Amino acid sequence: MILVLNCGSSSLKYRLVDCSNPANRRGGTIERIGEPGGEAADHAAALRKAARDLGLDPGDIRAVGHRVVHGGTRFRQPTLIDASVIGAIRELIPLAPLHNPANLTGIEVARELVPNAPHVAVFDTAFHATLPDAAATYALDTDLAKRFGIRRYGFHGTSHRFVSRRTADLLGRPLAELNTIVLHLGNGASAAAVAGGRCVETSMGLSPLEGLVMGTRPGDLDPAIGMHLHREGGLSIDEIDEIYQRRSGLTGLCGDNDLRRVLERRQAGDPAAALAVEVYCHRIRKYIGAYHAVLGRLDAITFTAGVGENADEIRRDCLAGLEPLGIAVDHDRNAGRCPTARIISPDHAKVAVCVVPTDEEYAIAEETAELLFA
Repeated sequence: MILVLNCGSSSLKYRLVDCSNPANRRGGTIERIGEPGGEAADHAAALRKAARDLGLDPGDIRAVGHRVVHGGTRFRQPTLIDASVIGAIRELIPLAPLHNPANLTGIEVARELVPNAPHVAVFDTAFHATLPDAAATYALDTDLAKRFGIRRYGFHGTSHRFVSRRTADLLGRPLAELNTIVLHLGNGASAAAVAGGRCVETSMGLSPLEGLVMGTRPGDLDPAIGMHLHREGGLSIDEIDEIYQRRSGLTGLCGDNDLRRVLERRQAGDPAAALAVEVYCHRIRKYIGAYHAVLGRLDAITFTAGVGENADEIRRDCLAGLEPLGIAVDHDRNAGRCPTARIISPDHAKVAVCVVPTDEEYAIAEETAELLFA
């Protein structure tokens, strides 16, 4: 069995996975870590609670796979954890101040709980390490960018890799021949252009703030907005960061970050909710067009994650008007929710539109097993 630990800034997802039998898995989620009324005082307490809930026997664990959000430019693939790797992850904290510290706690406590099994770091940024220089480079002063590690890193890489592979399986086509746009739409959201299994463009950048409209994050902004808020509004850097992280996106547009609730409000005639959905879908549609141009030939668009898998209205609205590009959804195939991967475009459509459930914990287990046991 492989133990998978996904430590978020205030949550812990944990799972025991048997890669030879995907149905043999169990686990859970601990939320609101460190918050009033939360399930655990800190991540260390959460990990020990997870071990108790699982009835963890360290002798049964062949390996432990850890999600680590930021690998910088050093980590381009799953990596066996040792003291030098831990030190390097710690050095990257300025690039992921909310997540890498939690990831490190998970690693340190798990090594105490399961001391005799190998531990592997699977990096969110690693899948995007194949970005060509033209896509990864910001048009900033080169020396300044190099000094502070400023470039496009991208995130949700484990999900994008997993889903692009499953899309190829669904379509019965070799991954190496497939050009896909993956839309990971949840409270956090990102797009990736994947050519032959390699990421060539992605919407998140130095941080997860850039790109698509999200639950509480704005996505793409004019860089002058922060300076304008500081100079004209007297807001501090910390106040602006708080706005960008927690008071923007759907929340900023209509006061609600749960897209299910936003769609209900739109249906009831709420103009703020209607505009929020329009902005959300317009941004996705714009990225689809841009990534179609980057790829040159587009074979598939795949929706995944909580919104992408479950919100048929969003899938429909994101692709509205793209029929001249060979992109369309079939109303009946798109309707409702389905727990399995499926194609929702009409027969013989030029571009296959797919819905593929993501499974980041299983993907981490797969990558851990490929590194250690393949």
